[in-house]
Amino acid sequence: MTMQKQNAALLTGCLCALGCETLYGLSFIFTKKAVESASAFALLGWRFAIAFCVFSLCVALRLIRTRIRKEKLPQLLQIALLFPIVYFFGETIGIRHTSASESGIFIASVPIFSLLLSTFVLHKKPTPPQVTGIAITLIGCVTTVVSQYASANFSLTGYLFLSLAVISYAFSSILIEKAAGLSGAEITYAMLASGALVYGLTAMAEAAYAGSLPALLALPCQNPDFLTAILYQGIGCSVLAFFLSNVAIAKIGVNRTASFIGVATLVSILSGCFVLHEHLSGYQIIGSILIIAGVYIANRR
Repeated sequence: MTMQKQNAALLTGCLCALGCETLYGLSFIFTKKAVESASAFALLGWRFAIAFCVFSLCVALRLIRTRIRKEKLPQLLQIALLFPIVYFFGETIGIRHTSASESGIFIASVPIFSLLLSTFVLHKKPTPPQVTGIAITLIGCVTTVVSQYASANFSLTGYLFLSLAVISYAFSSILIEKAAGLSGAEITYAMLASGALVYGLTAMAEAAYAGSLPALLALPCQNPDFLTAILYQGIGCSVLAFFLSNVAIAKIGVNRTASFIGVATLVSILSGCFVLHEHLSGYQIIGSILIIAGVYIANRR
């Protein structure tokens, strides 16, 4: 690959990773009110159902081209099992048993696990700038999260499920980078289909057990905040962000892509400040500067 093509791939991958994390960060302002009126599984079920329908429509209209061959199904199923199924299951249960600061710190540690797995599984030794940048980004994330939610529950159950989420995310990134002959669209389609099936059935089972299945089905029509949240999460965070993440991993690898995860924390803080008019502390400003510096150091040539 020529230097010009390498630079083009680097730029494309970095922009995709940046766009992905920006979409994740903005989801905070859309979902804050929605989670007060619905369970986490109801939100996930509707989110993936909408995402799968929108993506299927794009495929039917030939706006997105996919050709999932039978021999590639095992690879796709392995990736989809880890992310989104295991990841969101671990994250949802983990958040229920821990404080916001604890869950935020665990999610912020994803780059560390991704770096370690990339080193030992893919045998790709990270460069000193990547290690330094990811470490600085992690410090920035911890600083901003702890300054906003300085509390801890010390729940072993919560820690175990959050660890499961983080490890599954890192392993799925490794599998995506190793995947041969699979496009970002094909991987995204498999993720959305599995999420819609598993979490759609989980949400309906939860509602049926509580005797509120009709209420679950009517929820988007009766609750504008919930409708806004699932539309944004389904189209923005699932269809578009999943696709951008898969392209980024294919273009710049696991380590560089993981270094952008702190951007979601930064965007959520800034959106809370400027859109929801939340207070911005000095520690959050320091943490934000560290996140930006870490991402730059990890990805600069």
